[in-house]
Amino acid sequence: MATSTEILSSLATEQQNLASQALDTKSSLEIATIINNEDAKVAGAVRKALPQIALAIDAVTDALAGGGRLIYVGTGTSGRVAALDASECPPTFSTDPKLVQFVIAGGERALAHATEASEDSVKLGEKDIAKLRPGKKDVVIGIAASGRTPYTIAAVEYAKKKGAKTFAVVCNAGTPLGEAAETAIVAEVGPEVLSGSTRMKAGSAQKMILNAITTGAMTRLGYVYGNLMVNVSLKNTKLYERAVGILSKAAGVDRDQATRAIERSGKSVPVALIMLKTGAGRAEATRRLKAAKGNVRRAIESTGSATPSV
Repeated sequence: MATSTEILSSLATEQQNLASQALDTKSSLEIATIINNEDAKVAGAVRKALPQIALAIDAVTDALAGGGRLIYVGTGTSGRVAALDASECPPTFSTDPKLVQFVIAGGERALAHATEASEDSVKLGEKDIAKLRPGKKDVVIGIAASGRTPYTIAAVEYAKKKGAKTFAVVCNAGTPLGEAAETAIVAEVGPEVLSGSTRMKAGSAQKMILNAITTGAMTRLGYVYGNLMVNVSLKNTKLYERAVGILSKAAGVDRDQATRAIERSGKSVPVALIMLKTGAGRAEATRRLKAAKGNVRRAIESTGSATPSV
């Protein structure tokens, strides 16, 4: 296993970026331009990892469909990116918070305070992941730009021993974390504008990859209809208005019809859409959605498509 004493100087993410060598002599516009030029390289680096990202989407889809979970593990920026993605799944897809979880070195305090010293601890990595009892139904994804974080490597190796499907999201090739996981997702973004500050391009690449994994899996599970967030949570006025617009587009109805459908459905957008698309009542639409295991399109297409006035 890699240790914290390993030299990082050979890593691409730790090299000095020639494009930004005199950064402290530049104007604000020049600094912004240099950063933007480097950021433009991130999507290309992620694109090269699409086959591995697709494997992760398939694995997470199967895990969630089979009663398992997606568990992210990371430290510092990587852990915070993981926490962001996990925390945004419930409001976007109305999923149980337990379906997508995160483990971060230093615990939730690390989301707002630097606790980077804990990333060197193998014991903490094993202890923290063990609390969630990863098993054969689960997918565990370790995230580390360097690919050499002892905490994350230990957590992934522990999860793999317990039978979980494991992936690594790294920004350097041939890393210990990539080797510890069954599949490595490698986005080689190269040197950062601010040398070694992997909250920049590396962090952006990680965010893009995690976005793709969870959005892809939730779409495969049927929590998306077309490209619409039909499982959006109705926790505030903005989200309610978004739901009205989604229903109007998906069912081809006006605002008043969409609003009435939401109220009649018990404020469930998927149920409202099934009602609008099939003519079913609330109880029947709910039954069909449950029978389809939450897959909105399957629930609609298995029942016909008459669109009544509401």
